[in-house]
Amino acid sequence: MWKFDNLTEGFICKFAGIRCWNPDESRVSRISLPDMGLIGEFPRGIQNCSSLTSLDLSNNKLYGTIPSDISNLIGFVVTLDLSSNEFSGEIPVNLANCPFLNNLKLDQNKLEGSIPSEISFLRRLKIFNLSNNMLTGPVPNFIDVSFPPESYANNPGLCGEPLDPCGAVGNHRVLFVCGFVTGWSLSALVGIYLFFLDLPGVKNILLLIKKRTKVMVIDGNEWPLEEVNNHPKILHLETIVTRMSFMELSKATSNFSQENEIGNGMLGKMYKALVPNGWTVAIKRLHVSEDLEEEFVSEITTLGSLRHPNLVPLIGFCSEWNERLLVYTYMPNGNLHEWLHSTDDKARLLDFPLRVKIIVGVAKALAWLHDGGNFHVVHSNISSQCILLDENFDPKLSNFWEATLAKTNDIDSNLSLLPIVESLDFTTYKKDVYQFGVVLLELLTRKESYQLSFLSKNLCRNSFASPLDVDELLLGQGFDDMMMMLLELASNCMKFIPDQRPTMQQVYLTVVAIARIHDQTRDPEIQLHVD
Repeated sequence: MWKFDNLTEGFICKFAGIRCWNPDESRVSRISLPDMGLIGEFPRGIQNCSSLTSLDLSNNKLYGTIPSDISNLIGFVVTLDLSSNEFSGEIPVNLANCPFLNNLKLDQNKLEGSIPSEISFLRRLKIFNLSNNMLTGPVPNFIDVSFPPESYANNPGLCGEPLDPCGAVGNHRVLFVCGFVTGWSLSALVGIYLFFLDLPGVKNILLLIKKRTKVMVIDGNEWPLEEVNNHPKILHLETIVTRMSFMELSKATSNFSQENEIGNGMLGKMYKALVPNGWTVAIKRLHVSEDLEEEFVSEITTLGSLRHPNLVPLIGFCSEWNERLLVYTYMPNGNLHEWLHSTDDKARLLDFPLRVKIIVGVAKALAWLHDGGNFHVVHSNISSQCILLDENFDPKLSNFWEATLAKTNDIDSNLSLLPIVESLDFTTYKKDVYQFGVVLLELLTRKESYQLSFLSKNLCRNSFASPLDVDELLLGQGFDDMMMMLLELASNCMKFIPDQRPTMQQVYLTVVAIARIHDQTRDPEIQLHVD
């Protein structure tokens, strides 16, 4: 039973059947309550879950009509399963205004009337089941996909492909005659028109019309509007994260204009955008390269399947033609590298307590990834560039291109697309530990990572560095003892022999213990265990 006596942010994320985009935010992404004995009409209050992408209320005792304005309630859902209930009345035409739907199941109800032809406009629909209702009339004519007879079974009044043909032979004859006369008339008119025109010019005009109706021009390139990637791997990714269209993302970024560009990395450019549901997002447009396909899938699989307060939320992706795009929650404070190395004024705002807060969050995320119970993930690419900062300077790990997963007996099926090894040895885990040490040292010294290899040798030789090695902006503020402890931890993390480095669990507990002793986390809820 759900209890609403707790009003803290994120409390609803712990309810049975509820999944949030982030465990510490009350933004629900999925509601899955099948076979729960629910009784009543369709819950209109669900419109308050404005970030919802999946709704499963199957195998309950819900009755009444499906709301005629359903797109206003759950307009961004990818999956809608209302099967095995007692819904009656007609299928609302408004359902066609849920453009992200790729899984629609309304079977085993008491629905009647015709299937709205507008349903055929749902271009992303891949799973569609209306069987065992009381529907009548023609089956919608889908353009890009076809569904088997089983999708419409036990609706005696339905007709049309893939079921029995609709209407009588006489009706077909009338349609044929009308079609023939209309077609002949149009052909004659076109023939007369072309006779009086310069034929090469007409051909150019017809080609231009064809292009205008089937292509879109972006960055000087023409893109066919119909081309969608339906590879089985991409269809599987749709079950993890919302699939978005290239046209939508192009429009949101003003055709990927330079004014909206906020970053340019090795794998692609990043753009800030406002999407139709009102979210401000960051869109990464990968460089066109077949070599990036594996990295693209790895990022979606990891960030789409694993949710943690210190991982950046991935909310969508696009795979059309040779375009690959990833859509993240926008992080207004950019990445850690920018704050440390752009200007002294920015670095001065990043005071010592704030830097400790950031390093605690990063350690917590890595410890969780390494020992998450039914999964063990190694990031393999930790740097200050991949640590993003939200409006409260809470760190969020990103860039899971090189992530590796260790095989377990009860591994999440969604993670199966990651590179999987039988087991991860200490050397693999300790790569993350080493890179964490580099980031910790970078935070304390404000030296670039490439400058730290020589300093790390000094750290190993002397156990800890002199205060003169520390960022001068941090000196004289009463934190010298704490900085020495953290420098020594960085030294341990960066030991040359991997087996001599601590585990991330040990690192996290050490960082938290230091922070709590000196009361520098500004986080009253910090715990001495990974949760």
